[in-house]
Amino acid sequence: MSAHLDRFAGKTAVVTGAAQGIGLAVARRLAAESARLTLVDRSELVHEVAAELGAHSVTADLETYAGAEDALTAAREHHGHIDVLVNNVGGAINFKPFTEFTAQEIQAELTRSLLTTLWACRAVLPAMTARGHGVIVNVSSAATRGIHRIPYSAAKGGINALTASLALEYAEHGIRVVATAPGGTDAPARRISRGTPPQRTDQEKAWFQAHIDQTIRSSLLKRYGTLAEQAAAICFLASDEASYITGTVLPVAGGDPG
Repeated sequence: MSAHLDRFAGKTAVVTGAAQGIGLAVARRLAAESARLTLVDRSELVHEVAAELGAHSVTADLETYAGAEDALTAAREHHGHIDVLVNNVGGAINFKPFTEFTAQEIQAELTRSLLTTLWACRAVLPAMTARGHGVIVNVSSAATRGIHRIPYSAAKGGINALTASLALEYAEHGIRVVATAPGGTDAPARRISRGTPPQRTDQEKAWFQAHIDQTIRSSLLKRYGTLAEQAAAICFLASDEASYITGTVLPVAGGDPG
C-alpha cells in the first residue's frame, strides 16, 4: 500500500465481517487512510480489532434485518452519518455436489451470503438517500462460475444483480453501488468458524479439493490472491477515485471473470 494515500480523510465507513480475512484487511487499510470506522461482526473478536485501529465496533447478527438495522443505526448515531458501507460478510459453508445439499443447507448458504448484504443495503439506504451521498461496496465472488458450492454461487450471483439494480435505482440520489468478485484468497487460519463440517471421508476430502483445483485452474495467473490485493480493489471502489464507476462488479481473481 502506498503510504501517502489518504483517500478517506473526513469520511465514515462501515465494514461488515471485519474480525478476520478480507474484512479485517479492508478495515486496516481504511484506518491507515484516515477513515472513521465502525466495524461489525457477529464475533466479539471485532472489539479487539477496533481497539487496534481506534475504531467503533458493533456485534450483530446480520443474517436478520433487525441485526443489520441495529448495526447501521449504531454506526450512524456514533459518527453522525455513513459515507461508505463495505458489505463483506458472507462465505461458503459446504463444499460438495449440489445434489448432496439438504434444503436446510441451501437456505443457510443463501442467508449467509445474500441476505446479509441485502439487509445491510436496506438498512443503510434511507439515510444515504436523505443525505444525497454514499457508496456501497458489495463483496461478491468469482465462484458465480464454480463447482461444489452451487447455493453459495447462486447467492453471489444475487449480489451481482443487487449491485447492478441498486446502482440503477439510486444513482439519482447520489449513491454509487459497486462490487468486487474475489477469487481464491490466501488468509490466515480462521479464528471464527464458518460452520463448515470437517471432511471425514475420502469422498468429502476429494469434493473439497476439487473446488480448490477448479479455482486455481480458472485463474489465468494460476494462484490465489492476497488479502492486500482484495482490500486494494475494495478501497479503490469505495474512494472518490472511482467516482465515475457504479453498477460494476470488478473481478479480483487473477483473470477469472466469475
